[in-house]
Formats: sequence, C-alpha cells, structure tokens
Amino acid sequence: MNRMLAISAAVGIFCSGAALAQEPIVIKFSHVVAAETPKGQATDFFKKRAEELTNGRVKVEVFGNSTLYKDKEELEALQLGSVQMLAPVASKFAPAGIKEFEVFDLPYIFPDAEALHRVTRGPIGESLLKKLEPRGMVGLGFWDAGFRVLSSNKPIHVPDDAKGQKIRINSSKVNQAIMRSIGALPQSMAFSEVYQALQTGVVDGADGNMANLYTQKQYEVQKYVTLTHHTYSGYVVVANKKFWDGLPADIRGQLEVAMKEAIAFNDKVAEQDEAHAIAEIKASGKTEIYTPTAAEKALWIKAMEPVQDELAPRVGKELVEAIRKETAAVAK
Repeated sequence: MNRMLAISAAVGIFCSGAALAQEPIVIKFSHVVAAETPKGQATDFFKKRAEELTNGRVKVEVFGNSTLYKDKEELEALQLGSVQMLAPVASKFAPAGIKEFEVFDLPYIFPDAEALHRVTRGPIGESLLKKLEPRGMVGLGFWDAGFRVLSSNKPIHVPDDAKGQKIRINSSKVNQAIMRSIGALPQSMAFSEVYQALQTGVVDGADGNMANLYTQKQYEVQKYVTLTHHTYSGYVVVANKKFWDGLPADIRGQLEVAMKEAIAFNDKVAEQDEAHAIAEIKASGKTEIYTPTAAEKALWIKAMEPVQDELAPRVGKELVEAIRKETAAVAK
C-alpha cells in the first residue's frame, strides 16, 4: 500500500511539473496609441503571429492606449522588466542617452518612404538598433506611422502662419528646434494629455501623424490640418534584453519571424491608414485639410531644413551625412 502511495505521489509530482513546463511564456507589450493606428494594428498582428508560430508556447498580452504606462514611463518599465516589449517613438531614446535616434526627427531628411526604409532596413538602421543593447534593450525593428503634419485652430499654409502658435510636440530637442524655426512655441507633453490640451486651449495645435490625429479624435478640436509631411513619425520595437536573451533559441527565432511579418504588415497599413484618416476627417466636416502647393512646400523646406545642420552635432554629424548620402542615392 505504501508502495502504491509512493508511486501515486511520484506520478502526481511528475504531472504537476509537466503542467508547469507547458505554461506559456508571457510577453507584456505596452504602447500608448489606439488599436486602430498602424502601431496598434501591427502590435495585434505580432501577437497573433507570435502565438501561432510558437503553437501557443508564447502568450502576448497587449496593453494599448496608455492603459498600463504613459509614454514617459514606458522605457523605465521595460528596463526594469515590468514589461517585455514596447514600440516607443524613435526620439524617446534620446533622454535614455542615445541621442542618435533623434535623427529621425530631423525635418525633410527623408524625402519619402523608400528613402526612409533604405536607412531603417540597412546598415545604418542596424547600427542604431545595436546602440540600445548597453541600455538593456534589444532593437527588433522599425514601424512606420507616416510623416507628421501640423494642426491648429487657424490656417497654417506657410511657415509665417505658425508664428506665435503653441504647438504640442514629442519631447525632443530636434522637435523644439523645428518649431522655433517657423516661429512657433514648442510645448512638450504626454500623448495622453494632448486632446484635453487642444480642447481647453492650453496649446493651439499639434505636430503628429494623421492616424493619431484621427484615432485620438484630435480633429474634433482642431479646425485646420496642413499636410507638411515635414518629419518622420515612427517607432522602434524593443524588447527587454535580459528577457529576450533568456528565451529558448527556437522561440526567439519564431518571434523574429513574427516581427519580420509584422514589419511588412505595418508598411501596408501605415499607407492605408493615412488615406483613411484623411477621408474620414474630411467627411466629418469638422476640420479643413490643406495640401501645400509646390511653392509653399518649398517655403516649409527652406524654413526647416537648416535644423539638420543646427542639430547635427547633437545627433552625430557622421550619421546625418550617412543618411543624406543614402537618401540621395534613392533620389537619383
């Protein structure tokens, strides 16, 4: 009888251990935008593919719209291991000591998406992602959200129209310089606070992409949007390095495949979502969307482009020159 009890106990312990071994690896993926945005959609796509490719050995828990952390808290949470993955704006890494990522904020340095991808998916992008590792992060890729536009409660067709306007920006020295180059007053604040600030007049307008302008309903409290497309709006997907390095090799490989597919998916939705946002905002009748003429666009470039040289010492002169060379190759 004692022998039977001992066998039964052993089997129970074995089964318990097997059950524990089968528990999925949980990845908490936090972001601050709506699920309908290109980043939100790409995050959900990554979750789906990660869970499929690993046959359920990985479970991705997505926390969007600042439900877990606000944008100012995200990086610290990742570095502490409170979350395992994020996709913050590229310039977010500057306060963490990697100022080179502010190069993505430089105005008109990327003439179009093709030129941008030549940088983000080539040796320059790879070298930038490597700079994250000493800070406890692994860079997995770049996700696009279109190029930035300007919104306001007064028409802004040319740079002079922006003088004296209080414009909300991401926390970035480059974005501050861009606003000052057109005489605007840069106002840095958390993304989750922008709608109320626009609604109450704390700020006059905002600098951001069309998808966020639409999904956050900022257009409801902004009368005008100008498609300046002056600087890149995008994200760097990162994982906690200790967590990532500790994954089984096969799992890590499957997640890398899921991320590669998510990047391709993001390319498609980023372009579609800007067109959708423009159409929906126009249909609402609440906001006038203005496309600068060729002559007006030249004025925007002339006003903002000097910021590239002004901030080159901060983000790295060699990096700026390398990107100029790479994007010039596309133009040819």
